[in-house]
Amino acid sequence: MDKDTQLEGLKLHYTDSENGEKVIILMHGWGCNHSTLASVERVALSCGYRVINVDFPGFGDSEEPADVWGVEEYTRQIEALVRKLGIASPTMLGHSFGGRVGILYASRNPVDKLILVDAAGIKPKRSFTYYRKVYTFKLIKRLMYLFLGRDEAEHRLDARRAKAGSSDYANATPMMRRILSKVVNEDLTDRLASIKAPTLLIWGENDTATPLTDAKKMERLIPDAGLVSFPGCGHYSFLDNQGQFAAVLRSFLSSD
Repeated sequence: MDKDTQLEGLKLHYTDSENGEKVIILMHGWGCNHSTLASVERVALSCGYRVINVDFPGFGDSEEPADVWGVEEYTRQIEALVRKLGIASPTMLGHSFGGRVGILYASRNPVDKLILVDAAGIKPKRSFTYYRKVYTFKLIKRLMYLFLGRDEAEHRLDARRAKAGSSDYANATPMMRRILSKVVNEDLTDRLASIKAPTLLIWGENDTATPLTDAKKMERLIPDAGLVSFPGCGHYSFLDNQGQFAAVLRSFLSSD
């Protein structure tokens, strides 16, 4: 069932199957919405779970934030939803960006189980060339603010970022581009050891957005974690190999 709720003045859209003794919250990746995880939702429903599938603010039918949010603000939104629905200890599943929220949420809240699917959260190692480009861009930004004014400078900078950035960046609104620039540089490595829930990591071995090395680092640092990886699959392993993914997820959700 489709639902909308106001949380801290912002409309959040989600679906809620409403039936089931245990609850799982599904959190999609960047540039997606709750429908991306439809196949995952079907597996969870078959295991008897009540499934809550969210549209993060700025995606799907949820409102866009008015300020530049980070992982903290997105996590607070999910925390507020859980409180409003009166859920004590949900299972959390996050794909890609949703994995960032899952990591932070599970590091400071009661969670029955955590599933991270090709999850983001490990800051990649950067080369000297990368940092040279970053600081050159920051210098250009300051000069443009000085000579063009803030509004005109941001308009031109957004066009420059869109041309040079990823498809996720190019397809986003100006506000969501700024949010993306912030969240992709947030490193959650220090939160991993605080996750106490049993954690399943599911990965595509050919994932180039969040490489398998990230999964292995998460497995090493999360106290109770196990990793399952699929050969020949990429960043959307749950779509690339739906059969095996469903079998692994069903086994984990059905375990005590």
